[in-house]
This record gives sequence, C-alpha cells and structure tokens, in this order.
Amino acid sequence: MRYIRYGFLAALAVVLVTVAVANRAPVELRLLSDTLAGFIGVNATVTLPLFLVIFGGIVAGLLIGFVWEWFREHRIRAEARANRREKERLEREVSKLRKHDASGTDDVLALLEEGGPSGRMAVDLPARTG
Repeated sequence: MRYIRYGFLAALAVVLVTVAVANRAPVELRLLSDTLAGFIGVNATVTLPLFLVIFGGIVAGLLIGFVWEWFREHRIRAEARANRREKERLEREVSKLRKHDASGTDDVLALLEEGGPSGRMAVDLPARTG
C-alpha cells in the first residue's frame, strides 16, 4: 500500500511540474476592471506566472470547500458533543448507583426487615369464602 501511495505522489508531482513548465508565461492579475478601478481610484495589479495562478485557484477552491463542509457539519458536531455529555452524565450516575449497591443496603429489603412502614410484617389477606 505504501508503494501505491508513493507511486501516486510521484505521478502527481510529474503532472504538476509538467503543467508548471508549460505555463511559465507571466500574466497580469487585476483586482478590478479598468472602468471600476478608474471610478474608485484603486488599480491593484500583480504579474505572476500562469501556473501559480492555476495552482492558487486550485488551493483556493479546496480551502473554500473545506470551510463550507466544516460549516455544514456544525450540526453533527454539536449533536455529538451533546451525546458525549449525556453519556458522561449517565456513566457518573451508574457509577454512583453501583457504589450505593456495593454498600449492601437495599431500600425495599430494609423496609421489609424493619417490618414495613407500620412496623409489622403481617399482611392482612382477605378471607376466602366458599
């Protein structure tokens, strides 16, 4: 698997170097059109090789996609966080109940051993007729 990955990266490097060598001509990038730049009074231009513009566009597209996906998954991350907090709360409750059970005191059995709330064990049953 490692060799496949290295092979893919080598092929990608060859393609990127080929594109860079084929597109070395300088191009001028402008922030605004000539009409709008004349109206505002700002004429920001930069001259770069074409391959940098191409690679910059790819990187910008990837970054925009990653940020978009991060915002889209916000609901899923919030739900997972809430589920994790609920799980931790329930685990604390279970451990507290286990400690209580380990002490050997059961409320129902304690009531029966004491003779119930009235202090007697006898249960009055209705008489059978017939």
